[in-house]
Amino acid sequence: MATDILMPALSPTMEEGKLAKWLKKEGDPIKSGDVLAEIETDKATMEVEAIDEGILAKILIAEGTEGVAVNTPIAVIAGEGEDPASVQSGSGAKPNGAGGHPAPAPDMQAEGMADRPAPAAKTGDDAPKAPAAPAVITNKAQEPVMEEFPADTPMVTQTVREALRDAMAEEMRRDGDVFVMGEEVAEYQGAYKVTQNLLQEFGPKRVVDTPITEHGFAGIGVGAALAGLKPIVEFMTFNFAMQAIDHIINSAAKTLYMSGGQLGCPIVFRGPNGAAARVAAQHSHDYSAWYSNVPGLKVIAPYTASDAKGLLKAAIRDPNPVIFLENEILYGQSFPVPKLDDFVLPIGKAKIHRTGSDVTIVSFAIGMTYALKAAQALAEQGIEAEVIDLRTIRPMDSATVVESVKKTGRCITVEEGFPQSGIGAEIVARLMVDAFDFLDAPVLRITGKDVPMPYAANLEKLALPTVAEVVEAAKSVCYK
Repeated sequence: MATDILMPALSPTMEEGKLAKWLKKEGDPIKSGDVLAEIETDKATMEVEAIDEGILAKILIAEGTEGVAVNTPIAVIAGEGEDPASVQSGSGAKPNGAGGHPAPAPDMQAEGMADRPAPAAKTGDDAPKAPAAPAVITNKAQEPVMEEFPADTPMVTQTVREALRDAMAEEMRRDGDVFVMGEEVAEYQGAYKVTQNLLQEFGPKRVVDTPITEHGFAGIGVGAALAGLKPIVEFMTFNFAMQAIDHIINSAAKTLYMSGGQLGCPIVFRGPNGAAARVAAQHSHDYSAWYSNVPGLKVIAPYTASDAKGLLKAAIRDPNPVIFLENEILYGQSFPVPKLDDFVLPIGKAKIHRTGSDVTIVSFAIGMTYALKAAQALAEQGIEAEVIDLRTIRPMDSATVVESVKKTGRCITVEEGFPQSGIGAEIVARLMVDAFDFLDAPVLRITGKDVPMPYAANLEKLALPTVAEVVEAAKSVCYK
């Protein structure tokens, strides 16, 4: 069967790119792994690799063509025994790669879904059943005590990206001391379009493009905060914040204590944290545990759009430095957001997304995608999981977790970060002190693997948690 070569995405937020160069011509034999073409955006260049073998029958998009939409067929490979001259795109042709996935990132999660394929179960009987429908994600918790706005509040559907933008815009209208700075936040409308239209409304004095020098502009932001302004410093990724770590830790986090309470630092450091898709080790590190270790910092890692908005507004108003960890995969996911004039959530309060009586699953940020899907799969097997979204990593709402564990007697934690000294390890330590007598099984942790993030798509999937791992852990602590 013929294989369509599709325009790949360099990142989950890419919509189109330039087909810069063909490295193969029509009639050339193709082997798996051959580099077929180069594509470009304004940020990166990537090679398109063949996953199947055959003959390059037709080139559908000429080299040099700009504005080629992601997943557009760009060429066709004829299979064994097929006449290259008669092969057509579509009409039975399968996309490049087994299982019908676009190349060169097969199985790359759709933006906001993060549904990475699960490893094969040990036996057919043990294999978790796939949910019949996506997990239901509510705008508020099912527990009455966790209600954060009236049930009849009008709602609007927004992406996480839009909710973050609205939070910043509302706070900038409310307080003239608030401003945004970072790479490409102004003229380019944000590397991930989170600051879209802020420049047009607030002007270049309050939406400030910076050079590519995190150490420099983070230091300027900290200085501005110490002088009384309220900066929002965007990092294109928190991996790059390592260049600015001295300003974040030694200046922003410690000055209030070292000045005897005389000098505060009201600043928000925000941007994407953790893995995206095929951006390798230096762009995929999850820094949740790093920052949560530091006294003087507050650390927030939201999952839903409403939490992103309400907690970012709270972070901007907070008199202390706040690390606001977003996730590139979640930027495009849509959730209901309350349509209120001033929706602000309390920092340091977890949220119960789903009630249950058999096992507690605790997660945060993109880890919630695994937790909620696993909870639905478990429900189909007769296990009712209670799912808790920490939302704030520091200060951590361990009281909500402890009360849940007192009810269920079991707990597992889910995160994409590394296992050693992770957020799950902190939760385990607290449960050993505060809920030991209520536990009926060891607390298990589901984490990313203890290896720098690989670039190859197949290895990346193996390095990250899966829904199946969460399901198996829950069954294990339930002795099923």
